[in-house]
Amino acid sequence: MTMTKGETMVTEIRQLDTKGSGRAVVWRDTGEVNPKKLKLTIPQTLPGEKVRVTVDQPERKRRKVMPEEIIEAHPERVAPPCPHFVRCGGCVWQHWQYTGQLKQKTEHVKAVLEEQGFDTSLVQDTIGMDNPWHYRNKMEFTFSKDGELGLHEQGNFRAIISLETCLIAGEEMVNAAMEVAKWAKDHELKGYDKDAHEGLLRHLMVRQSFATGEIMLGLFATEAPEGHLEEAVRDLTARITEKFSQVKSLLWLENRDWADRTQSENTHVLAGRDFIYDEMLGYRYRLWFDTFFQTNPTQAQKLVELALEMGQPKETEKMIDLFCGVGTFSLPFASRVGKLAGIEIVETSIESAKRNATDNGIDNTYFLAKDARRGIDEVLESFGTPELLLLDPPRSGAGGKVMRRIGRAKPERIVYVSCNPDTFATDIKELEPFGYTLKKVQPVDLFPHTVHVECVALLELKN
Repeated sequence: MTMTKGETMVTEIRQLDTKGSGRAVVWRDTGEVNPKKLKLTIPQTLPGEKVRVTVDQPERKRRKVMPEEIIEAHPERVAPPCPHFVRCGGCVWQHWQYTGQLKQKTEHVKAVLEEQGFDTSLVQDTIGMDNPWHYRNKMEFTFSKDGELGLHEQGNFRAIISLETCLIAGEEMVNAAMEVAKWAKDHELKGYDKDAHEGLLRHLMVRQSFATGEIMLGLFATEAPEGHLEEAVRDLTARITEKFSQVKSLLWLENRDWADRTQSENTHVLAGRDFIYDEMLGYRYRLWFDTFFQTNPTQAQKLVELALEMGQPKETEKMIDLFCGVGTFSLPFASRVGKLAGIEIVETSIESAKRNATDNGIDNTYFLAKDARRGIDEVLESFGTPELLLLDPPRSGAGGKVMRRIGRAKPERIVYVSCNPDTFATDIKELEPFGYTLKKVQPVDLFPHTVHVECVALLELKN
């Protein structure tokens, strides 16, 4: 049958794509000799499910459609508890039982390692959370052009869903954010229009230390908090300080740049200090508005514990921490090795790492602000070959040049902490010619209800 515009059909979900949406294939009879293949992306579906969809312009090769009815449901399908789930782009798997999410993440890690020729039996079951809700210690909300505070709509970056709740953020963080949203509406303040490049309020960043309870609120705006805004700013400061004693940092951050990023050209402290304190494994860290710190503190601590367990640091050893950030891994390891060198390209993170080491009474560290490859060369020249090397690169991975430089340095043990299994697998493949063997891979779920999964892995130099 030849399909027309807006045709309704029933199809089966074959697999999931990299964003967690279902994929299906429909063969279209167009009246020609061979049928045409139509590839469908169907969010909020699970493998094996039969769903009814309506496809506009089915003559195209690929279409993205929402399911109209789940005809045959996956046995692990559950009702998503968040009222924003259908539209919000923050979570993609709230409709999937948590145990099923964990199995999928384990299988994904195995699949990418198998593609590179590694033994998948080395991959352990993904470590999940006892309570996979309210786990995030940092959220960034966006103002719509009419001043509503909310979250980006799935697949439509310019549409903002008005905020009622967020089930993956800390509850006190959400309450504070909703107070800011109410303040903006009470004063009839406009949000930033990305097309016209006008308006006042852009983003609200909320971060909280689950260890100390301290909260930071950072309001990004296109003007300074003065002149016609003085009365509104005084009201904001009074509301927050009176209602939320745990807010230790209330910031107004000027951002006039066209780029849609949470950056600051000029930072104003409305109340408290310009940072908050956080803690992990007994070590204290200072966090500024732009400090990178793991957003799931419960599972981040598990990452550090696993890295220590696999790395087996010794007092007689030297160690390099590559992509060290503010020292999340550096400080616990530095307390257990003779000497540690941390390398990170972001200078503000290196300054924070130095300060964090000093705050915790650690004096056997050397932190260098340089890109990974050149930083390794400089450290090796003055430091010598380390017995242990840890790397925690960004999602893009370390890259072949850096991995080959690590291989030539020949540390006895390498602990790789990954936030992207795909780049992790290609990175460690680079170490095989240098005599390294993969010993263990432990996936850890830091982002329940999303596709993301972290890994901690150990590689050892043969002989």
